Amino acid sequence: MKMLLPLLHLVLVSQHALAPLVEVYEGEISVPLLCKYSGFIPEDNPTVLWTRNDLNPKSVHLRREETDDLKGQHQRYRGRTSMRPDALDTLDFSLTLRNPQMTDSGNYTCSIGNEREELKVTDIQLHVKDQELKVKVIEGSESVILPCKTKHDLPKNTSVEWMRLNRETRMVHGYSNGSDQLKNQDDLYCGRTKMNEDLLRTGDLSLTLEYPTERDSGEYICTIYRDKDIQKQKVVLQVKERFPSWATALLVFLGVVLVLVVVVSGALLFHFRHYFISLFMVKVEVEEGAESVQLPFKTTKNLSGEIQVIWERYEPFQKAHVFTNGPNQYEEQHEVYRGRTVMNKDLLKTGDFSLTLKQPTERDSGEYKCLVWRKGNFIRKKTVKLKVKGRVQVQDQTGDIRNSSSAIDPMTLMADQSV
Repeated sequence: MKMLLPLLHLVLVSQHALAPLVEVYEGEISVPLLCKYSGFIPEDNPTVLWTRNDLNPKSVHLRREETDDLKGQHQRYRGRTSMRPDALDTLDFSLTLRNPQMTDSGNYTCSIGNEREELKVTDIQLHVKDQELKVKVIEGSESVILPCKTKHDLPKNTSVEWMRLNRETRMVHGYSNGSDQLKNQDDLYCGRTKMNEDLLRTGDLSLTLEYPTERDSGEYICTIYRDKDIQKQKVVLQVKERFPSWATALLVFLGVVLVLVVVVSGALLFHFRHYFISLFMVKVEVEEGAESVQLPFKTTKNLSGEIQVIWERYEPFQKAHVFTNGPNQYEEQHEVYRGRTVMNKDLLKTGDFSLTLKQPTERDSGEYKCLVWRKGNFIRKKTVKLKVKGRVQVQDQTGDIRNSSSAIDPMTLMADQSV
């Protein structure tokens, strides 16, 4: 055993020049420092020690057979480190560092030993970053690129994950084993993302997001898994409205003035009527059990070119109906709306993009938007808020059951039940 240790020690030191790099942004929940061992475990009181030689004391975490021993731990890491309780049994000596900070950047060493000798297992270089890339784009643009670049000529086993950080984490795009991995992609991004060809050779792992809208604004994380290296890059996307708020307010004000001055405003109101109408959210109410309900949207007649119309529901995001140049694209429609939606015939000629929803129920309540594109350019938008009022059953004096709106007066309900 003692004869093998010096030789093994030399081999491991030679790997130090290739110390894995782990990158993470300050403020992340945690970062793993991986350390897997395949050698012999000392017989007497074995320990696993994580250290940083530029600190005094240098101890980051010490694990004994039965428990952690953190008496000599540097105070900077108090309450922020952990290892597997069965680390010495599984030979997985990885360290989890919670709430990484920029001051945590440095070289970490994982060692195994006992009171007589110590054997280095691996070195890891941790880089905690605070920088982030900001990308701005106008709503209605054909696409936007979220940049992510690293070393070129990446190994074949490199994998990439693009995630969206919001109230909940969403899978935006995945890549591994030489191809896109979209099985777990969030519905919001289906059919709208792509990565560069030959990305392993170029190291350009940027993501192209097509037809960005306001709902796409937020933080995106590009995580690169390269051998033992883990690299992360953050991109903040801001999708701006085509008309800024001050311009919208000015147009509304001018619209009011022009309405009062009918003679002057006639031509302008005709030209901008579809825009003024779209500035206000329409509210539609219907009782559950109705045969259908219509979400109204009327715009310019005789629209020409390659027109695409998408009715989308928000929170949760679901495609309610998709129309492209005539044929209805039901294969893109969410299953909740299958067989329940209809749009008008000759809608491009009439400008009536209203959506008819059959058999509405309470779960259909929410905010719907109709987005219109021409050859990839965003040209129209309408927001409709739908409220489907549920029905409750009320027993009348004869014992019969009758349906009533959920908005029934509770005093009436009490009176009926007390008779």
